[in-house]
Amino acid sequence: MALTIAFGLLGGCFISVLVGILGSKRNIGFGWAFVLSLVFTPFVGLICTLISDPLPQGTPNRWGCLGVVVAILGFLFLGIFLFMLLGGSLAVLAA
Repeated sequence: MALTIAFGLLGGCFISVLVGILGSKRNIGFGWAFVLSLVFTPFVGLICTLISDPLPQGTPNRWGCLGVVVAILGFLFLGIFLFMLLGGSLAVLAA
């Protein structure tokens, strides 16, 4: 049970980092997008980030491939969380 919660929290944190990376290309910035995603939910942080105006063209991309790595890890942890959550409930129902 504790491992399921840990994977859920890690998955949520990685998705919040993804929203922060998206916010780094907007006026809201990485920090505020990340904090909003952690305090509320990544969905609320994403909405606030997308409402914010984009930065002007020509702003350098500072993240490179880090966003892809964080996205893969986030979805991996989220998948493990869902598997453990649903797998545990199916084991209880089968018993």
